[in-house]
Amino acid sequence: MTTAFDSIVLGGKRVANRIVMAPMTRSRAFGPAGEPTELMATYYAQRASAGLIVTEGTQPSPVGQGYPDTPGLHSPGQVRAWRTVTEAVHAEGGVIFAQLMHTGRIGHPSLLPEGLVPVGPSAVAAKGQVYTHDGPKDFVTPKELSEAEIRQTITDFADAAQRAIEAGFDGVEIHGANGYLVHQFLSTNANRRTDAWGGTVEGRIRFAVEVVTAVAKAIGSHRVGLRISPGNPFNDIAEDNPGEVYPALLQRLAGLDLTYLHLMEGPDRDLTALLREIWPGTFILNPFTHPDATGPQALALLEDGTADMIAYGAMFLANPDLPRRLAADGPFNTPDPSTFYGGDHRGYTDYPTLDALV
Repeated sequence: MTTAFDSIVLGGKRVANRIVMAPMTRSRAFGPAGEPTELMATYYAQRASAGLIVTEGTQPSPVGQGYPDTPGLHSPGQVRAWRTVTEAVHAEGGVIFAQLMHTGRIGHPSLLPEGLVPVGPSAVAAKGQVYTHDGPKDFVTPKELSEAEIRQTITDFADAAQRAIEAGFDGVEIHGANGYLVHQFLSTNANRRTDAWGGTVEGRIRFAVEVVTAVAKAIGSHRVGLRISPGNPFNDIAEDNPGEVYPALLQRLAGLDLTYLHLMEGPDRDLTALLREIWPGTFILNPFTHPDATGPQALALLEDGTADMIAYGAMFLANPDLPRRLAADGPFNTPDPSTFYGGDHRGYTDYPTLDALV
């Protein structure tokens, strides 16, 4: 029987366990021009006992930023700053992938360099607001990407992936979930296109397929993962037929021999089982536990074969030595939501380890 504490091979590299630190935006890239800081290096190094760390969403281009103080991978300074993070994680024996996240229509012009506005597959504004340095602001109508701009965005992802490898990352995860740009193309309400990038199932999966293919070509498929969240309405996303779209997407990508698929699960466990059956490689599951955080009971999903690895978000945020705590069945620190975004070391690098409690 497979357990969480068995090793597994990811992209040709054997990792220590099957516990993944999920990507979590923390909005603490206070360095110049979206550059990671020494405090971020400490944060990730503290959690290096994960079988895999996936970083917070990192914009592949300036226009891809949707939140304050998030890091990028589109400048030499960002590469140098991220190298400090990867070196710190590797020094502790960890494996770390950069999550490439283009937020698309989710954002605001005040978060972007002068003259830029959020972009999307269609000129359709999301309902809701985004937090900015000046407080909450309504989402704006995005600029519809032209064919040439779509091609440039695909190139931006591939270029950012190459910079990630230059920065010392072991690979990248493409964020195709949670209502951001890749997910917007997959949706039926944010993507109203009638050309080859929308309309049919084949049209709506095309952007995701071409981004993943370009990134795999740039850095090798063994360094590439993809995160998806079928049917997730976050950020005002509607999907009329996820049971048709996502199997089609996975069938198109199955032959690329990617490192993994990372599923942020919704309430439909039958769809999870179908995608698990289709996907030929490593299957990482962030299981549906709403409204609670993923807890120790999720490890049973490894034992029964539902997934190959389990991703933890808030639990890993609050417990830097989470694999050890799971093995010991606790105790567990309680996450403090008031410190999730922005701020200093409090609620970031000061959660105690088990050793500190002795």
